[in-house]
Amino acid sequence: MIDLKPYQVNRNILCIDLKSFYASVECVLRGLDPFTTPLVVADKSRGGGSIVLAVTPYLKSKGVPSRLRIFEIPKGLDPIYAKPRMQAYLEYASKVIEVYMEFISEDDLYVYSIDEAFLDVTHYLAYYQITDIELGKRILARIKEKLGLTATCGVGPNMLLAKLSMDIEAKKSKDFIAKWDYEDVKEKLWCVQPLSEMWGIGHRMEKRLNDIGLYKIGDIANYDVSVLKRKFGILGEELYYHTHGIDLSMIKDKQMLRRESKSFGISQVLFKDYDAEGALILIQEMVDDVTRRLRISRKKCKTVHLGIGYTKAYGGGFSRQLTLEQASSNESVIYDACLTLFDLYHEDLPIRTISVSLTNLTTINTYQYSIFEDANALAKEEQLQYTMDKLKMKFGKNSVLRATSLEKDSTVKDRNKQIGGHHV
Repeated sequence: MIDLKPYQVNRNILCIDLKSFYASVECVLRGLDPFTTPLVVADKSRGGGSIVLAVTPYLKSKGVPSRLRIFEIPKGLDPIYAKPRMQAYLEYASKVIEVYMEFISEDDLYVYSIDEAFLDVTHYLAYYQITDIELGKRILARIKEKLGLTATCGVGPNMLLAKLSMDIEAKKSKDFIAKWDYEDVKEKLWCVQPLSEMWGIGHRMEKRLNDIGLYKIGDIANYDVSVLKRKFGILGEELYYHTHGIDLSMIKDKQMLRRESKSFGISQVLFKDYDAEGALILIQEMVDDVTRRLRISRKKCKTVHLGIGYTKAYGGGFSRQLTLEQASSNESVIYDACLTLFDLYHEDLPIRTISVSLTNLTTINTYQYSIFEDANALAKEEQLQYTMDKLKMKFGKNSVLRATSLEKDSTVKDRNKQIGGHHV
């Protein structure tokens, strides 16, 4: 057994999550109580296949999950449908951050997502003359008072335990707050099953762990770490430490990683089945979008990722990457890489999700032409792309489009009017 004490970080970390955020914002704007109102955030005009982004705590208490499609909502609930308003949600998220900044400095805040954040309050407890639990309650009360939103809070000596205490205990407690320390791990974490209930374990990893006889978190914690590392690589070793509550990451480190953006990406969940021809139109449009952002940031990428997910009836899909010989921000080069991956791995099945991301970024501007490339043609194409970027920045994304964007399968004109995939 490894001696884990030298790896124990002892900070005072809060993990705060806004309860059913989108649905709660809609209720606040309507003067409704999310704990008694059957409200669903979804664009009903798109049909029964439209994705539900959020449901109120009231509907969750009736067994309705957070993520489903409209046609999957149980009958007889008579929900209120709220069309997503991403701009409103972003404004409320900004106001929540303002609340956090009333209590701590920006250096001690890590915004994990639009509705979740980590706060390192270690150096503030002596100043406020209160405990971390008391400070957490004070922040939750301020969010409720100022914005009408209910939040949950997990407290722990590191980011992992703060997150786990929130997910597993705080969300079910009456005052929506819970604290875990290292001494609580064996009693409160090891009994958790299925394994995917723990932050960081997906359903695929869960199945692989089940295949070697591990069903509870405690099973992993008491397994041979060298075997885990041999079977799952560095992820297996990290998982072993996490099941003991060990997490060495610091909020300042997370901030630095976020400031130094490591990738550009875009993804779509489609509202109908697409064949290969239709999917390639969308991939071209997505490459146009993501390479434009790459050029605006004056970066080039070396690695291109393409992900395809098939319709629910078939399941599965693929997520593959290709490393270019030279870094590029050229749409044609990056689309050709996506096309290569698509041709290699695509099965002739209906497509429902597509993702494109560019990683391994660099600011190197030199390019060595091969004897098979037309240097003049590539230079002209690059100049054309920069000119189009300027036009779009000045007149809007829909000011210059490909001819294929007029095809019925195109989604670019509609997406360009949205934030986060939804109309503002």
